[in-house]
This record gives sequence, C-alpha cells and structure tokens, in this order.
Amino acid sequence: MADREELERALRREVRGEVDFGAGTRALMTMDASNYRRVPDGVVAPRDAADVSAALAVCRSHGVPVVPRGAGTSIAGQATGTGVVLDFTRHMRAVVSVDPQTRTAVVQPGAVLDRLRSAAGVHGLTFGPDPSTHSRCTLGGMIGNNACGAHSVAWGTTADNVRELSVVTYGGAELPLGRTRGWTTAPEGLRELVEQNLARLRTGFPPGLPRRISGYALDALLPENGPDLARAFCGSEGTLGVLTEATVRLVPSPPARALAVLGYVDESAAAEAAAGLLPHGPLTVEGMAADLVPDPGALPRGGAWLFVETGGATDGEARSRAQEVVRTADALDGTIVTDPTGQRHLWRVREDAAGTATRMPDGTEAWPGWEDCAVPPARLGAYLRDFRVLLAEHGLRGTPYGHFGDGCIHVRIDFDLLGAEGVRRFRDFSEDVAALVVAHGGSLSGEHGDGQARAELLPKMYGDELVALFGRFKDLWDPAGGLNPGVLVRPARLDENLRFEVLPRTGVDVEFGYPHDGGDFAGAVRRCVGVAKCRVDGPASGPGVMCPSYRATGEERHSTRGRARLLHEMLAGQLVTDGWRSEEVREALDLCLSCKGCRSDCPVGVDMATYKAEFLHHHYAGRRRPAAHYTMGRLPQWLHAAAPLAGVLNAVAGVAPFAALAKRLGGIAPERELPRLATRTFRQWLREHLADRMEVLAEPRTAVLWPDTFTDHLSPEVGRAAVAVLEAAGVGLAVPAGRVCCGLTYVTTGQLNRARAVLRRTLDTVEPLLDLGVPVVVLEPSCGAALRTDLPELLGDDPRAVRLAGSVRTFAQVLEECAPDWEPPRVNRSTAGQTHCHQHAVLGDVADRRLRERIGLSGDLSGGCCGLAGSFGFERGHYGVSVACAEDQLLPAVRAAGDGAVLLADGFSCRTQLEQLTGRRGRHLAEVLADVLDGKEGENSRGRADG
Repeated sequence: MADREELERALRREVRGEVDFGAGTRALMTMDASNYRRVPDGVVAPRDAADVSAALAVCRSHGVPVVPRGAGTSIAGQATGTGVVLDFTRHMRAVVSVDPQTRTAVVQPGAVLDRLRSAAGVHGLTFGPDPSTHSRCTLGGMIGNNACGAHSVAWGTTADNVRELSVVTYGGAELPLGRTRGWTTAPEGLRELVEQNLARLRTGFPPGLPRRISGYALDALLPENGPDLARAFCGSEGTLGVLTEATVRLVPSPPARALAVLGYVDESAAAEAAAGLLPHGPLTVEGMAADLVPDPGALPRGGAWLFVETGGATDGEARSRAQEVVRTADALDGTIVTDPTGQRHLWRVREDAAGTATRMPDGTEAWPGWEDCAVPPARLGAYLRDFRVLLAEHGLRGTPYGHFGDGCIHVRIDFDLLGAEGVRRFRDFSEDVAALVVAHGGSLSGEHGDGQARAELLPKMYGDELVALFGRFKDLWDPAGGLNPGVLVRPARLDENLRFEVLPRTGVDVEFGYPHDGGDFAGAVRRCVGVAKCRVDGPASGPGVMCPSYRATGEERHSTRGRARLLHEMLAGQLVTDGWRSEEVREALDLCLSCKGCRSDCPVGVDMATYKAEFLHHHYAGRRRPAAHYTMGRLPQWLHAAAPLAGVLNAVAGVAPFAALAKRLGGIAPERELPRLATRTFRQWLREHLADRMEVLAEPRTAVLWPDTFTDHLSPEVGRAAVAVLEAAGVGLAVPAGRVCCGLTYVTTGQLNRARAVLRRTLDTVEPLLDLGVPVVVLEPSCGAALRTDLPELLGDDPRAVRLAGSVRTFAQVLEECAPDWEPPRVNRSTAGQTHCHQHAVLGDVADRRLRERIGLSGDLSGGCCGLAGSFGFERGHYGVSVACAEDQLLPAVRAAGDGAVLLADGFSCRTQLEQLTGRRGRHLAEVLADVLDGKEGENSRGRADG
C-alpha cells in the first residue's frame, strides 16, 4: 500500500491529467469485454503526449507496468492489466485534422471512430475499418488490435489504413513510425533481427489470409514491404509503445448504397457461397444464422443469411450492383434493401450480435474465448462444418456469425467458466480448436487480437522459432517488459485471471426475482459483457435511450457498463469491500435515471434500474435515507393526503420563502418549480362522469382505465381527454373501486418493502376487474412499465401480478385492440417531442406510431430521456445533469420543430421538463385527439391541472 501511495503522489506531481488510485476507479478498469479480470494499481488520464511521457517515466522509475486503454471493448483481455492504466477516453480524443486533398486525417488515440467518420464524411470520405463498436471504439484501440469490421473486404484492416504513428516507448523514446522513414527511427537492433531471419519471416506466416491478426506483423519489416514500421506496430496490443498520434488514410465513401440479403440453408452453405461473391466488388459480405435474428420472418427464406452491401455514385448504380449479386448468387432466396431505415435496422441486428450471442435460446450464458478466428475465405464452409463437430465432441454450443467474405468467424460458446470442470473443458476445447484453425491454414485471431485468450497458443500457429522471434522483437522495443506484460509475449495462461472466479458461488439474498437469470443477482450482473453500447459517443449516437447519464457526463462510472462493473466488484469483495454499504457503488448509481433504456438498448438486456433499486434497498436498510426518498419517494401517499388542501398548498408554493423552505426540507433542487396540485382530482371527476351509468360491458370493446397517481393528482386533464377519446371510439370503461398504485416511486428509491405492500393492496383492489379478461389502459408510461416489469419481478409468488402485467396497454394500444374499426379525426400537423423512455424500453411505441400516422401527425419523435425521470431531476444535486440529458436529444428536436408543431409528451415528467426548460407545454396524445374532437385543434392545452 505504501508503494502504491508513493506512486500516486509521484504521478500527481508530474502529470497534469487526472490521477486516480481510488477503489471505484480501479474497479472500473479491472475488465474489458473479455473473460478476464486484472486489478490495476491506479488510473491516469493523460492530457497530451507530454503527460504520456511523464507517466511512463514515473512508472519506469517505480518498476510498475503500464497498460494503454481506449474504450475497453477488447474481447481477448489485452485492455486489462496490473500497474497503471492509461485511460485515453477523457482528454486525448481529438480528430486533429482532415485533409481531403491527401485523403488523410490526424487523430489522437482516444478519438472515437464515428467522430472521425463524421468529420471525413463532410468531404465524401470515410475511414474504412468499422468494427461493430464504431460508435465508441477509439482509434488507438483499433491500431492496437488491428481492428477490421464489416467493410474490410473493400478497405482492409486498420494496418492497411495507417500512414504514420507517433509513439512513446516504456523506456521514454519518442518514435515517429511509418513506411517512408525506413529504419531511421527503429529501435536499435531491429534491422539486424530482420536481416538475420529473412527466410523465416518470408515463409513463417500463412498465405492467403486477409485477416491474419495473430502475433506481431514482422513480415511488414521485410525489404520488399517497406520496411513499414507503422504497419508492424499495428496489432501489437500495447506491448511495444504507447500511441500519442496517428495519421490515417481515408477512402471515398460511396454516396449510394444497397443491401442484398441472401438466404441459405445454414451458415455453412452461406460461408461456402461468400468467397464467390468477392469478384463483384462488394463493400461487405457478412453472415448470420437464424439464432441471432430476432425476426427471421422479415428476411428472405433460409436458415442463414449473407448481408452483401454494394455502393455506387447513384441509387440506381448501387441497386444494379446488388441485383447482379442476387442474380448470380446460388441462394435459396434473396432481396434488396435500398431504404436507409431498413438498412440501418438490419445492420443494428448484426452489430448487436456480440451482445445477443451471449445468451443461448434457452437462456444459458455464452462467452467469448474463441471469438474471432479466420481461415482463407475459400476454406470457411469446410472449417465451419469441422468446427460444429468439434463443439459437439466437447458438449458445447455456439452460434457462428461474422465477416464471411474475409473468412473471419465470431462465436460465443456456452462455456461453464464458474467451476473447475467447465474451465478445464474451456482449455481443452481452445487447444483443439487452435489445431483445427491451423489445419485449415488460418489465424487464431482474425480481428480482436490474441490478448490472454490466445497468445499462449501462438506456437501452434507459428511454431516455437517464430514465437521466439516475437519475444526478441518485443524486447528490442521494451527491454524492461513494462508495457502490457502477459500479453502476446510470455503470455499468461488462457485459463488464468478469469473474471468469474472471484464471484460468490452461492446465491445473493435479493428482493427482485430476476426471472431471466434464474433468480441469481450475480447472474444478472454477469449479463454485462463489456461491449459498451452504453458508451455511444458521436453524431451517430442514434435515437436510443441508453445511457443518458453517461451522455451527460462522459464518465465510465455513469455508463451502464461502469455500474455493472462496480456491482461485479462489490460482489467480488476484493476492491469494493463493504458490500451493499459501498459508497463507490452508491455514488455511481446516484446519477442513474432509472429510465430502463438499458433494458431494451443494451444488447444483453442489462436492467440497471432494477439493480439500482435492489442496491438502494440494501444500502439503506436500517439507516436514514436522503430526504428525497421520504418526500418524492413516497409521493403517492403525500398527494393523497394533500388533495383536500390543494388550493392552499398551491398558493403557499407560490410564495418564494415558503417554496424555498419546502424544497430545502424535501431534498428538492432549488432551481425547480414545484408542480401545482389538482384542486379536483381525476378520480373525483371520473366518479361524477360515470355516476349512475348502467351499461353492459362487452369484452372486445371494454378496457379498465388505470387512474395513476400522476394523472389523478397532477394532470387530470390527460385523464379527461383519454376518457373523451375512448368513449368517442366506443370503448366501454371500467374503473378500479379504490386507490391503485404501480409502486414506481417506492421502487426507484429502493423502498421495496413498501413497494411490495402497496402492490399487494393494489392487486386486492383490482382483482375483480382482472377477471373480466380485458386490457388495462395506463396513460402514464412510467406507471405502465412498472406494472409490466417491476410488479411481477417483485411479486413473483402472486399469480395476480402476472395477470395484471400481461393486461397493461398504452393508450394507442388499447384503441387498436378495442376499437380497430374506429376512424380517428385528422390532425394534419407536424409534431415534435419524445417517446417516453419507459415506453421505448418496455411498452413499445409501434401502435403509437401507427396512430400518429392515421391522424396525420407527421415527423418523428426524438429518443433519449427528458432528464427529469420521475423524481431524479427534482432531487437536489441533479439539476445540471437533468438539463444536460434534455439537451442531448429532446430540446434540440423541440427547437428545430418551431412553434407550430404539436409537442407530444405522454409522460408527466417529460411535460414538466419541457414546460420548466422551454416554457412550452407538451401534450399527451390523448389530449391532441380530444382537442380535435372538441374542435379545439389549434389550442396548445386542454386546461390546467386545477381544471
């Protein structure tokens, strides 16, 4: 500990960037997207190349190893390590320049690929390599791993697209590397090593492999190949030097693209066909089997598919090339997709495969470990057949997919890495499949590098003599062995440092049922495999929700992955040692908005909102809670008690000193305005509206209307509007006889015992209506999502919970279901606003989009989260992040829409955020329709909350 403290002090003296040796920050860096875990001593975020040199000098003087790290999406374990991690995702992130004349760009190591592609796209250019993590992976990481991506059949690997590199060695040498520089900047002795081993270097690397990533690219140093020091550095996995700047090649990006989708019997048939498509000059030849496609019915007939993208100067040219591919391909079926939205949907399925493949159809966990081998493309079909046989011999299952045109296969396998027997099988299989790959003339790695997963097996591919040369090569660059030790050269064993071995073997006592993880909280946390889609960065971030707090702060601990890593370390108990009482975990979860975006946007369905609720329940057990938990966390009971005094309370809330005192005592942000209470609740109005009504409720046209707390006490105008529309559509309404509550505010603040009690009382109240077997329309999306998910997962022992959860519908869904023949009135206006994050994540918005189209509301709603998110944006200390979340997508979309657009916001929080930040009131879809029915289409509201 004393040595670590001394190292930290020395780094703080010499480095201008952040130096953090805290347990929480170290915990965030223990893992990447692989099976491996190593605990660093500390983390440094250098501001510039001088900081890199200073950090290396301090670490060298203390004999401490260094691991350079980008986005941490490596799948072979090379982004984990002991010693000091250099985190390049904080500062050295710039696209320094783009030169359209020379078609080059200068980037820093932390620059995210999509930001480079966006900057180059202005000039009709792009960076060719595009791994599926393009929205968050860094150029430094791509160079370190020699990353490839779907378009490598057209534009090659990262090494093919690097011109010059600036690196700093562990010994402190600053080296410019490139083809034109020859040996002038090479480490001493490197030229002699090559000249003494020309024959071995010319014959030791397998030919015909577009995806040979394993080992060091020593053949790039042959006289006939340059020598190209930059190319030899690519794929060195942080073991030779630390990159500080790179000059990369850009390529013209076809302005028009088409996607030919070809169906085959199985993946072997698709693989055998892939090589035959290369003469057509495609941009991609990607393969996937039905196991990984959520909706195979939307694709051509077959059990596996090739996605073949073609480009052209015009739409017609791109389509013509795709038609030629379909015409000449020996496929069962084929189609061409030219619509950009349809293409994006298909590519999203492909890009998410690294996550979706982590769960087998029966829910069994699957892991990397033999993730990305490559064989000559013409051998791919035969290799896959042999690979399937080998899987069966070892009693394993996996679903291959990947870059079939390059002969590169990705697969996650259901290894049991929790027990000794499963780990032994993992090792045995790895050794056997390495021999199989070599027998087919392949490379152990075709994209992700060797890391800890495969470096031990490199002698099977290259032989002992060439592997010994790799060791000499490493030692010339890094004689002290300080850079990323245990990777590539003198590697750790492939079954060492497994991240699962530190987790508890017995179940953790928890409140939620975790039905998708066998009731195991550790299994739920293991869902996060580290592909980091939650760290999306750049212009192509897209309309998703996950992860609003990371988008606002840019800090790893505020990403879904970062929080999952901290929970993993909390369960491990080595770094984060105080379990559920951990302040590191609490601080990271404090800015989780409980938006549930990760439940749908994360490829493996991590549900951080549930994990947060679970943590808060245990963290505050028997302890005093924050004031906001007692006020906003118990909002339903306070609103019910305050209803008779609503007018007085509204008046008092308008007096500044009283409002300030109430906010201070209630844990409410001083910047917030207190919402006005309804002087006449929705339930009061509804009782009068339905008084003495005697009508027969016919099942197909009846719905139960759920009077949620927000609609009842804070926005009854939404409830009145919904009743008007549903009655106009001929939908009969039944209403619970007493108070009901979804428990949302109790759940999000971790008051799970209270939530469970509230939900049981609610089930008692609503049980007679469940027997009708009709849908339950919930106007507030967050309440609908809580009933759909939290209710059955908290009360898994109560069959009524499952019945109610299955009955929940949105307003648009119930209109479709109960009044399919009703012709709604036309609005014929443009719209802006936001799909509620809970609706996006849990309930879905397909019916809403269809209804908007039918009534003539044009335009798409934004994604993201409004940032208020129930109590989150009202809590003291959250205001800045809340506003930043709104500025991510919602507020720019509203500003761009102009004053004439209808602002749609079905959630009370969304409407409140809009009104408090813009002065404009969003409306529920029911209000928009009701206004048209009443002839008030031009009005911006349908009465205030006090109605």
